[in-house]
Amino acid sequence: MIGHNYFVYITTNPKKTTLYVGMTNELPRRIDEHTLNAGDPSTFAGRYYCHNLVYYERFTYVQHAIEREKQTKKWSRKKKEELISSFNPDLKRSQIGMNSTLFGPSFLQISH
Repeated sequence: MIGHNYFVYITTNPKKTTLYVGMTNELPRRIDEHTLNAGDPSTFAGRYYCHNLVYYERFTYVQHAIEREKQTKKWSRKKKEELISSFNPDLKRSQIGMNSTLFGPSFLQISH
């Protein structure tokens, strides 16, 4: 049986000066939306061009993901950067989008 997938993620802008924390149940679609909204002043991520994924966590239960998103949003930038560094030491952009193969059957077995 395959569980549900909920993700807490962090994106940044190309200059890595702004961080955005979000939660979704479809990470590739959400990252594509951020990319399409780049430069759109009506959204935070769009206004600051935060469409480069640098961190994500997967959860089976939506409530756990919501709690983690709220917790992470309250953190200082330094603490968020430490979290990102533990996952992505070089702060490289993860290549996730609608055509990504990251979300194959083996990925769905990972849980928090």
